Amino acid sequence: MVVTLLFVAGWATNHFAAMIPVLRDQEGLSATVLAGAFGVYALGLLPGLLGGGGISDRVGRRPVVLTGSTIAAAGNLLMLCWHTGPGIYCGRLVVGVGVGLAMSAGTAWAADAGGRRGTTIAGATLTAGFAGGPLVSGLIAQFSPDSAALTAPFVLTIALSLAAVTLGLRATGAPAHPAPPKESRAPLPTSADRSVGGALVRAVPMALWVFSAVTVPVVVLAGRVGGDHSGPWVPGVASALALGTGVAVQLIARRADWGPRAGIVGAVLAAAGFALAVVVDEQQGVALFVVVAIVLGSAYGLCLRAGLVDVETLTPPEHRGITIGVYYVCTYLGFGLPVLLESLRGPVGTATPLLLLTGLALSAAVLRWTQLRADSHR
Repeated sequence: MVVTLLFVAGWATNHFAAMIPVLRDQEGLSATVLAGAFGVYALGLLPGLLGGGGISDRVGRRPVVLTGSTIAAAGNLLMLCWHTGPGIYCGRLVVGVGVGLAMSAGTAWAADAGGRRGTTIAGATLTAGFAGGPLVSGLIAQFSPDSAALTAPFVLTIALSLAAVTLGLRATGAPAHPAPPKESRAPLPTSADRSVGGALVRAVPMALWVFSAVTVPVVVLAGRVGGDHSGPWVPGVASALALGTGVAVQLIARRADWGPRAGIVGAVLAAAGFALAVVVDEQQGVALFVVVAIVLGSAYGLCLRAGLVDVETLTPPEHRGITIGVYYVCTYLGFGLPVLLESLRGPVGTATPLLLLTGLALSAAVLRWTQLRADSHR
């Protein structure tokens, strides 16, 4: 049941990526305003992620997940009824609160049930929802009459959220006290070695390259691919490419039992993707745009999985919910990247910020290598 709820939560939050071109064309909203609307829901995520994780540690996972899914449906309903800039901002903020509750408590629920395997499946399921939402909404908006292009995707998303909540009400509740991990070939730390601070020191440098990697192709570059390649289907396809690759990489990493060094590869891929994005932003080439989406999608998947496994492995079970919430807050800092890049486009262009991100991602890879080497010495 938790898998369905997480999938729909991902859909509910990210289908908005495909609605950006529709809102620009039909409502006359600027690129900067829409990039801000895409990222403003991260402000709602902060209380949702932190509050949801902490509350679910005390009262159980299912009530928090169901409440969050209902709130996310309400946020999309608000945008359905109020298409102007203020309405979009308010709706995205409400969606952020709801999805934050569902993500933190839902991921902890999956970890309680399946240990490291459950954590990985939760990340892959969320990613599948992130990819499916904009793809389907983009195709619906592209091939619907103008009168329905703006409403039909929101109606479908709201219906899916409410259906998932209805199914969740009939499901068996999640355990309030987490179960130990069910699988791992590597030695697990003892309870004395687990701490919230230690987990976050390892996970946060990975978190910074999760959604920052995805938003570059889906929001920043999708609007730059010109000519005949325009419309709501472009960010939808970009999401499917980037996030679909992210799902595949996570599942491959789980089946092959890739170790924590996969996080190093994820950060290096993020650096390579940002460097290639400079070329796409200037030349607007479709072929290289596809390559960038795949490279950054791989970075997203590896960094997300590495950070979630760090949290699941290194956090005391009784604090798992709140720690997952903090981790996801750090991942969602990446949703502010499109706003930053659009605001800097006029004064300095986007090449300099993207190259700076390239250097920072490489620094994160070096830091992770240093941390793992210190572990091996101990």
